Amino acid sequence: MTDLTKLTIAAARTKLRAKEITSTELTEAYLGAIDRANPVINAYVTVTHDKAREMAKASDARLAQGEAGALEGIPLGIKDLFATEGVHTQACSHVLDGFKPRYESTVTANLWADGAVMLGKLNMDEFAMGSSNETSYYGPVINPWRRSRATTAVTPSPHAGEGGFVSDGEAAREARIVDNAQLVPGGSSGGSAAAVSAFLCAGATATDTGGSIRQPAAFTGTVGIKPTYGRCSRWGTVAFASSLDQAGPIARDVRDAAILLKSMASVDPKDTTSVDRPVPDYEAALGQSIKGMKVGIPKEYRVDGMPEEIEALWRKGIAWLKDAGAEIVDISLPHTKYALPAYYIVAPAEASSNLARYDGVRYGLRVPGKDIVDMYERTRAAGFGREVKRRVMIGTYVLSAGYYDAYYLQAQKVRTLIKRDFEEVFDAGVDVILTPATPSAAFGVADQDMNADPVKMYLNDIFTVTVNMAGLPGIAVPAGLDGNGLPLGLQLIGRPFDEETLFRTAHVVEQAAGRFEPENWWS
Repeated sequence: MTDLTKLTIAAARTKLRAKEITSTELTEAYLGAIDRANPVINAYVTVTHDKAREMAKASDARLAQGEAGALEGIPLGIKDLFATEGVHTQACSHVLDGFKPRYESTVTANLWADGAVMLGKLNMDEFAMGSSNETSYYGPVINPWRRSRATTAVTPSPHAGEGGFVSDGEAAREARIVDNAQLVPGGSSGGSAAAVSAFLCAGATATDTGGSIRQPAAFTGTVGIKPTYGRCSRWGTVAFASSLDQAGPIARDVRDAAILLKSMASVDPKDTTSVDRPVPDYEAALGQSIKGMKVGIPKEYRVDGMPEEIEALWRKGIAWLKDAGAEIVDISLPHTKYALPAYYIVAPAEASSNLARYDGVRYGLRVPGKDIVDMYERTRAAGFGREVKRRVMIGTYVLSAGYYDAYYLQAQKVRTLIKRDFEEVFDAGVDVILTPATPSAAFGVADQDMNADPVKMYLNDIFTVTVNMAGLPGIAVPAGLDGNGLPLGLQLIGRPFDEETLFRTAHVVEQAAGRFEPENWWS
């Protein structure tokens, strides 16, 4: 029998409606895969076995009656940032210990209304603050991908012989160690990306504040789209930086991402930043010609020290779109170089404000103190992890008297200039912008260089933060493998609320690049 977990959402939808399989069978296949693999991958922080079976049973009943919703019977994983009624929702933070909301986020409510089945809650960087999924209170998520071969550089080894270098036999042993090194899946939506890549859910919800959908998608060979700010409701989603956060899907391919976003997106009276615009049938855009479309190539994204593999991938993507009939035009986004520093002022400032509510008084962790102020301090000291504390302190500093004008207001002015750069390019007739998704492939868990220098970690977002600062849609598509067999992605950036063009163009890239799957070593 076909491995049901290998079915895309589109393929599973067809089989469910043709009654070739049932949602119960599909759900059991995923639950079995999770039970086998999650102790290794650590993608789920809780698995809702009973709830999944109940939802699958209800879906089968609706399918039998011909009342199927758009996602009827499709098992999904939900990032731990989305409130799920009566189910663990902790943003993977100790400070929210034991919290189970009495309400449902709008995004997940939309999915359940369309018949989707919840498999459980997915691991993530604490409060979505991170680029590697290593800041989670529940430990790091492990990327399902492995290096296919060792790097060829000769380096000193703890097993080195005379002269500090390894012999041929020792080199082989060292190569195996390098090959088997655990890699990060990216963050903050690392659990979502890893679960999709490892066939532990058909698709997953995710959120993107500075690249947290697109970067992990690129690291895991999956497709991730951050829609235009306001396309998906933020109600019931734990806030990191309110003016930047946006929900979106991570999926196996472009079609599945289009199907998921159609269900996730909606206007919401409970979220005044959600936009009242019709949600198009994104799937219908796939397969449409891109002939005559103008694709912009921004010179500012050719950063110093960018690996040749990334540059070569970018050139390949340009060639694919040109072969499909698109017109390639060079463009300039001059304020791009200021995006990352401006982002790391705006985002921590908003985080400092949003996270002030976690004080041990109303819900979650409480550490007793000699008075209420001492209780606040002890609770927050014990409840927040190192990276969250770092960003709260930065944010509090830039919002403080004497520094608000010098830092925060200046960063917001830069943000306006970044947005204007994009507007001028789109007004000049460019339809979509093509860039790399990340500056490298996935790096190792507990990478010493990354963990010793937070700035190096923050640089993973160098190609993605501009999209959030300008409120634009962006999609990451798998486009190739690096020299070690790890996935690399390309990013497409579109006009506001023109996700259809992104899906249409991304599908062309996907068809040219082919599909990429990791070799199963985890179950």
